[in-house]
This record gives sequence, structure tokens and C-alpha cells, in this order.
Amino acid sequence: MSPPAVAVSVDLVLLTLRSGQLCVLLTRRVGTDVWTLPGGFVDGDEDLDTAAARQLAARAGVTATGHLEQLRTYGGPHHGPWISGVSVAYLALLPDLPDLLATEPEPAGRACWCPVDALTSPPERVLAPDHLRIVADGVERARAKLEYTPLAAAFCEDEFTLADLRRVYEAAWGVALDPPNFRRKVLSTPGFVVPLGRRTSPPGGGRPAELYSRGPATALHPPLLRRSV
Repeated sequence: MSPPAVAVSVDLVLLTLRSGQLCVLLTRRVGTDVWTLPGGFVDGDEDLDTAAARQLAARAGVTATGHLEQLRTYGGPHHGPWISGVSVAYLALLPDLPDLLATEPEPAGRACWCPVDALTSPPERVLAPDHLRIVADGVERARAKLEYTPLAAAFCEDEFTLADLRRVYEAAWGVALDPPNFRRKVLSTPGFVVPLGRRTSPPGGGRPAELYSRGPATALHPPLLRRSV
């Protein structure tokens, strides 16, 4: 008896900040009004990480460096009821990315950045049910990792202010943070950020803010817990 054929695919939860909102990239399934995560099948001669990076470039047009990690493995008919398979979801976090609505490889109207909050309210777009679950898992993973790792800096440019970093936490957690308390906690966490010894030059003569870059820490001690910042 021959073993059943099982397709293996990768699906990408690509999160970024746009206009102060945490957004996920969605693509519209051809010939339908159903939106899905970008992704595709794994070629027989490539490993999962290579497939994820390929799909990130091919489906989303993204080749920038950032945070990319394996999220979870899901079973079931992820690409239609006629295909049973395994989907390996990846979580990608990148700084503010350009509008992909009218760029290749996806034609105009076939790709969009959707605020994650809009997926839990009356939806403007119908998201495939299995992908809604994957997005929810990816968002919660990202929110939790912000507490214990310096992952928030992956959403920032190479040089950033503490206000820039605070806005990442506020957008991801959906809460307003106390600026002095946030500043104290960030600067008291060894290796989180590194001062560059330079300040911004705000247009209009506003108050300059000190610039920082990502520090060497791989974990935050103590953590920045949502309930305590």
C-alpha cells in the first residue's frame, strides 16, 4: 500500500508597523474574495528555512533582513479541501515596509497590509479560517516575545529614539505606555539599547532626542512585562 501524498507548504505571518498600527500582509486567492497569508509549497530540494525566505521574496517582494522564525506546524487542507497537507508557519518582523498594493509580484489589488485589529472586528476582507488562526498565533507570539527579548528593535530602523521604540510596544500591545517609566525600564535593562552619542534634529526646531541602536542582548533581564510598563 502506497503512503498517502502529503503536501508541505510554508505560510508567512509578516508583521510590520504602518501609521502606528500593527499590520499583517495578506494576498487575495485568485478568482475569489478570500484572503490568505503569503506562502507556497516547499520544493523537494530545499529545507524549510530556505523555502520561507524564497516565499518571502517571491510572494511579498521582501528581501530585507529582519526577524524570521518558525512559528508552528499545522495540519489540514490549507490550500483547499482537495489538498491535505502540512503547513509550517513562519513569523517575520520587519520595520515599516512600503505599500505593496501595486507592485510585483502581486498585481494591484492582490496584496494588502491589514491592521491585525481589523481581523477580529467585522472584517473588511474574508480571511481563510485556518489562516486567521495562524495570524492570531503569530501576533500573540510577537506580543509575548516583546516582553522577554529585544525583538521590538526589529521593527525599528538602525538608529532610533526611545519614543520610536515605545511606539512599537504601544502598537503591538494596544496600550498606551508611560514614557518616563518606559525609558527607565529600557535603560536599566543591560544590552537592550546602545546610545550613539548623537541626537535627532527635529524639523521646526523641536526638542532633540537621543539616538540609540540595538544592543547585544538576546534576552531582557528583567523583562518588560505588559502589566508593569
